[in-house]
Amino acid sequence: MRETVQAEVMMSFLVSEELSFRIPVELRYEACDPYAVRLTFHLPGDAPVTWAFGRELLIDGVGRPCGEGDVRVSPAGSDLLGDVLIRLQVGGDQALFRSSTAPIIAFLDRTDKLVPLGQETALADFDTHLDEALDRILAEEQSAG
Repeated sequence: MRETVQAEVMMSFLVSEELSFRIPVELRYEACDPYAVRLTFHLPGDAPVTWAFGRELLIDGVGRPCGEGDVRVSPAGSDLLGDVLIRLQVGGDQALFRSSTAPIIAFLDRTDKLVPLGQETALADFDTHLDEALDRILAEEQSAG
């Protein structure tokens, strides 16, 4: 069984109202972390940046504004099949991406075929992977602090 779903989606990185450029963004979903999707982008001159956030946030954000805090997803306009905005924020810094809705929906459809929405807890070793992920996060925070 395939354990990962990946898609490369061309998105507009919106620097300001006047300036944007298109970059490839990788979306990744892994059965071992069934609640999360990962978005990785690489801006020229910088190392790749990966954000992990809830798959359900991305699903809901295609149709209505969702999210609080660091990650927000919303339709770009009133047309449900138009574009999606993904806003990533840390403190005062933010990255805003605009993508066509179609490739996002296609990606989400493939994740649902791998792990149907609502069936995430049915994965036998999810608790083990969650414990490992939490241990990694805590270790990273301790070494950074």
